Amino acid sequence: MCDDKTLNDNVEYLRKKSGLTRREFSKMTAAAVLVAALPKVANAKSVVEADVVIDTPDGKADCYFVHPEDGPAPAVLIWPDILGLRPAFRQMGKRLAQSGYSVLVVNPYYRDEPSPVVEVGASFSDDAVRTKVRGLAGNLSPETNVTDAKAFISWLDKQPSVDTSQKMGTTGYCMGGPMVFRTAAAVPDRVGAAATFHGGGLATESDNSPHLLIPQMQAEFLIAIAENDDEKDPQAKYTLAKAFKKSDLQAEIEVYNDAMHGWCPPDSGVYNEAQAEKAWSRMLSLFNSALS
Repeated sequence: MCDDKTLNDNVEYLRKKSGLTRREFSKMTAAAVLVAALPKVANAKSVVEADVVIDTPDGKADCYFVHPEDGPAPAVLIWPDILGLRPAFRQMGKRLAQSGYSVLVVNPYYRDEPSPVVEVGASFSDDAVRTKVRGLAGNLSPETNVTDAKAFISWLDKQPSVDTSQKMGTTGYCMGGPMVFRTAAAVPDRVGAAATFHGGGLATESDNSPHLLIPQMQAEFLIAIAENDDEKDPQAKYTLAKAFKKSDLQAEIEVYNDAMHGWCPPDSGVYNEAQAEKAWSRMLSLFNSALS
């Protein structure tokens, strides 16, 4: 989760890796975070990109849509992390499309403002950025997640570039993790594969915990857990595994060592290319088997 403890864990992790004192590191973090270039896709497909606007029950959502130009492909719906739709997630969406999928990356904050809601290089460790995106995230709810998911999937299924004869996938990062669960439960006949990366609050003791929706799903899952998220809540992975097993759903659940919360997006301060590539390859393997 994007809470203060996780933030402090990440800062301390980076400080130790840099070999700097706490004071030296504090000065260094004033510099902007750069967006790393993701590794190229082997045999990448040519793709078509577009900024699109999708009607939902609550307004018009600005999104990024990218798909192979050589014909229809299985759809994938991407829920970004707490910083929202931005260049890093456009890069990730395009990369997935180059691997053979019709990809919609959404702006979860469209009710409040269009994307991007933060500047390029913005860091969650910045007080002003953190205050802003926490406020935007606080305006969302499980109910808005469900109505959005249904609207986005309905839009996708109307696109000629989407192969509706095949199941679709959905992925989510950080706060997008619970959104993936709600999407898979809201439209179970369409979602055949789902993946979460450093997803927060997937298994809690609340009455609306995302893991309680598992009996309503028909999707295979990949759940990639950050090391410091697991340290904070080591029981969550067992709760999830038990729930998936009880519902007879396949789920790959793994804690990624030396991977801190937020390790997957290439503009993250704790981006870990080796572990991000491992998670990416496991996602592609899941999609290849579950969406065919």
